[in-house]
Amino acid sequence: MAGEPQADCLFCKIVAGEVPATLVRETETTVAFRDINPQAPTHVLVIPKAHYPDVASLAAAAPQLAADVAKEAGQVAAEDGAEAYRLVFNTGSAAGQTVFHVHGHVLAGRGLQWPPG
Repeated sequence: MAGEPQADCLFCKIVAGEVPATLVRETETTVAFRDINPQAPTHVLVIPKAHYPDVASLAAAAPQLAADVAKEAGQVAAEDGAEAYRLVFNTGSAAGQTVFHVHGHVLAGRGLQWPPG
């Protein structure tokens, strides 16, 4: 069920403290941690503590929580000293999503070209 922890979800396990991660920020509603395969000097994942499979389902069901994720992305970038950053949400396996718990990638610290990828 959306919003409820999923036993087979890696990010739910990180939220629960069952899987280690390099945390950089935590609020009542979000957790931010370093990506294990960074694509930029700053590459941090920001997730809601509640489980939603993708950003569209999060925004539809819990718009304030979606706003919390976006706000925390900005805080992460600022704390890493990034004047500019990119916030990426992959939705679906064809778009590169590999963990189906919504997560925003905060990328900064190198040139980020357009269009991406």
